[in-house]
Amino acid sequence: MADLGVKLLRARWFVRAPIWAFRVRLGFLFGGRLLLLEHRGRTSGQPRYVALETVDRPDADTVVIASGFGETSQWYRNLLAEPRCRVSIGARYQVPASARTLDPAAAEVVLDAYRTRHPKAYRKLSGIIEEATGRGIDTVPLVELSLRS
Repeated sequence: MADLGVKLLRARWFVRAPIWAFRVRLGFLFGGRLLLLEHRGRTSGQPRYVALETVDRPDADTVVIASGFGETSQWYRNLLAEPRCRVSIGARYQVPASARTLDPAAAEVVLDAYRTRHPKAYRKLSGIIEEATGRGIDTVPLVELSLRS
């Protein structure tokens, strides 16, 4: 099953498909499990878009996401260079937000809670990340997005 997950995550058409749903304001269909992150290219300054699964949602204005491909993910590197971004999630559309990387201790707490709430999803995601990167899920950076109303 992890093989299929890795193949799908590397298929551009698959990972970009939810972007179109968000652009026509159908993000509510994902029930808050997916979000659309609009960030700026660190070199070009152009807007970039990526659909990501949420790892935690401690409150309505805070969302935690994981960089499954580690520090090499372009969206992650772009947020390090420019933490100001916009997020579409649920019925909220292009909400200004700011990003910060969680320290390892905070990330561990978030991942432990995710493992408890979604054990099957955690096992699948863990296998996919390990197969795709050769690293365990506990090594991926977590990013907290603070949404502003």
